[in-house]
Amino acid sequence: MAEPVLLASDVTIEYPAHSVSSAHTAVRGVSLRIEPGEIVGLVGSSGSGKSTFGLVASGLAGAKSRAVSPRVTGGDFRVLGFDLRKGVRGRRFNRLTFGVGYLPQSTGSDFAPNLTVAELVAEPIFSRDKRYNEKAASLKVATLLDALLLPNGTARKLPHELSNGQRQRVAIARSLILDPVFLVADEPTAGVDVSIRGPIIDVIVAMQRERGATALIVSHDLEVLRRSVDRIVVLHEGVVVGVGTIDEVLSDPRHPYVASLAKTMGSPER
Repeated sequence: MAEPVLLASDVTIEYPAHSVSSAHTAVRGVSLRIEPGEIVGLVGSSGSGKSTFGLVASGLAGAKSRAVSPRVTGGDFRVLGFDLRKGVRGRRFNRLTFGVGYLPQSTGSDFAPNLTVAELVAEPIFSRDKRYNEKAASLKVATLLDALLLPNGTARKLPHELSNGQRQRVAIARSLILDPVFLVADEPTAGVDVSIRGPIIDVIVAMQRERGATALIVSHDLEVLRRSVDRIVVLHEGVVVGVGTIDEVLSDPRHPYVASLAKTMGSPER
């Protein structure tokens, strides 16, 4: 049996104390197994811990240039066989991050303003291999931008010439450019027009499925996830309160938060 892409066993994730703030536990006792080729949605309201879990799953929590980073303080958390609780450094860190694509929230606002879209999307390729064929990279970029429904000519534009939704789609292309074995996408359709949110998720999922790859899609939008994920995990105040297909979870809500989700969407027929 193939090794799971992600294996979390009774995981606790904390933000350490800093300045005048005490330590904060964002995730408590979460267990989750994601098999190769699975597409899983991680659902929860703001403050549920879902983005924290996604950041740690990406392997980038300790590497992010931020004042305070979350850390695994309990349980066992492995991604692509790497032990995230012990920490992954050096060449092993490079191997982990090569296999994992990460799309953080609002990443489009952080683009270098002087780079074109084509340069931004291709940047991860050339940071790995400066001798990579430029024509091949350009073709790969163009294919992704087209699949994500961006207008002709987008590749030549600068970030300030794009709408928020277009910048978000450029960020998605950038997260997919290295063909990650495991994609962690945090609110991938944030800022994207409602009419194309579903198709954008469909593109992300189709690209992963075509390669037998895996994805964890963090989102509050169950309607978008319904058409694409194999199952969902519902987090509430850092604790798992529902696991299964969307219909399974909503048809048997055993927690008030899940019941509120079912009421919002309309309970599926049994």
